[in-house]
Amino acid sequence: MARFVSHVPLRWTDQDSYRHLNHARAVTVLEEARIDLFFDAATASGVDGFATGLLVADLHVVYRRQVAYRPEPLRVEMWVDQVRAASFRISYALHDGPGEDDPVAIEATTGMALFDLEAQRPRRISPDERLFLEKWS
Repeated sequence: MARFVSHVPLRWTDQDSYRHLNHARAVTVLEEARIDLFFDAATASGVDGFATGLLVADLHVVYRRQVAYRPEPLRVEMWVDQVRAASFRISYALHDGPGEDDPVAIEATTGMALFDLEAQRPRRISPDERLFLEKWS
């Protein structure tokens, strides 16, 4: 299974009073990695539909270990493990550091729904979007 890798830098404000990645900021790190895949990489591949309406429908996060604040970016691996007519699920492995061998600190999934912002209703995944998602399945 192909995985998309994003390296997300930590900011000073991402740490809590114990100098660890704050739990709410961890979700923001996942969001930044998701933007890298579905806005930047998808648009660069000629698939711009995700940028016009993509909503988080659900979120599940499992914290495996603490992430200490560091100047190096965190490695976030993502893959798509479920595609339906108008939604899909992304799985994440957030590593405690930038390398492949750094341990996984957070595992998560987000259920994503395609949304037509003008009509204010869900919409189906287009054929080019489906092909892009299959690349990471």
